[in-house]
Amino acid sequence: MLSVTDLRDLSPSPAELNALLPRARVDLDAAIDVVTPIMEDVRSRGREAIAEWSRRFDGSAPEELRVSPDYLNRCLDELDPAVRTGLEIAIAHNRAGHRAQMPREVATEIVPGGIVRQRWIPVRRVGLYVPGGLAVYPSSVVMNVVAAQVAGVAETALVTPPQRHFDGNIHPTIAAACALLGVDEVYAVGGAQAIAMLAWGIDDGEAPIAPVDVITGPGNIYVAAAKRVARSVCGIDAEAGTTEIAIIADDSAHARFVAADLASQAEHDPAAASVLITDSEELAREVDTELEAIVAATRHSDRCRTALGGPQSGILLVSDIDQAIDVANAYAAEHLEIHTANAEADAARIHNAGAIFVGPYSPVPLGDYVAGSNHVLPTSGTARYAAGLNVMAFIKPVQQIHYTAEALAELTPHLGALAESEDLPAHGEAARARA
Repeated sequence: MLSVTDLRDLSPSPAELNALLPRARVDLDAAIDVVTPIMEDVRSRGREAIAEWSRRFDGSAPEELRVSPDYLNRCLDELDPAVRTGLEIAIAHNRAGHRAQMPREVATEIVPGGIVRQRWIPVRRVGLYVPGGLAVYPSSVVMNVVAAQVAGVAETALVTPPQRHFDGNIHPTIAAACALLGVDEVYAVGGAQAIAMLAWGIDDGEAPIAPVDVITGPGNIYVAAAKRVARSVCGIDAEAGTTEIAIIADDSAHARFVAADLASQAEHDPAAASVLITDSEELAREVDTELEAIVAATRHSDRCRTALGGPQSGILLVSDIDQAIDVANAYAAEHLEIHTANAEADAARIHNAGAIFVGPYSPVPLGDYVAGSNHVLPTSGTARYAAGLNVMAFIKPVQQIHYTAEALAELTPHLGALAESEDLPAHGEAARARA
């Protein structure tokens, strides 16, 4: 099922690995050309434009953009108890995990009487995008909302497409997750029109919708393109691509565990990447055999088979775990699992991965839902320089400077000399005027 490539005694670069295992690529420039007129239309015509584009793309446009609190609460009351319990656990664990990310304010006395304080200030208002359509992801509501709430964001506006099957309202499970999290500013709008509404707001004579400071959340290529356009007026998170998993495994690994985890990500998308990096030919054969059985029995068999058989997926044979770590760092996977005899020590040597799952009992789906980590992660090799969604997406570092007269006087000669060297005499005079 998986193709096998022998990398033993080779040291492929990131570019060579990308050629060997080509990830799915999208043409955002072409998508930007599509979404720009939609976004301009929303900016100029507001709700009227949103209704027209929603009818065109979603087949439905609710009479009111904002979802009523009654609907949110009713959906929560009617939610499957097992799903509700799962969401409650996910929320609690994610709150704990995200609280640990919060930075501390630090005050540093640079000179006697001269204090520089590092403050961390949450943005005032955020917009969170949750995709709709055939796939429903209440876990995405949890991941985005919890990070923003823990960061201390005062206002949260959530958007998700209207659903024809629910009379133009949003999906009940998404609504229930919003109610569970206490998010009551929810709009039944999706696509580029939703991103435009969040970025520029609406003030067309009805109840105004204020623009946001940051937009986060996954979506299709057109949502990603719209977020790039909106970046001129607000912050955005990463432009997420197709999901991917890489697994480092030696002969101590359990073949069925490895195969199950490769299949778990393959069921997301026919273009999903599932990569095994191993120094054991026997394990490689066993994993491939296990995959055949797992894929044959799974609900999304065709999707999994397409993803696992695609050029983006495969088994990479390496000389040893040292080389496996080098290859994994060059590949920079969104999700990286480590199934080795010394998994914790090997994990410490990884510096390029969206998230690292250590040992046989830390599968990626644990992180997707209830581990306490965030599942919004960098894809397509961007884990070389980008991080997953966390509280820092919603917090601004601001330095606060407070000097006494004596502290300023001590530094004024040095300030003046530097200002003069840059031909900015008024800078120096601003300090000398206080002498």
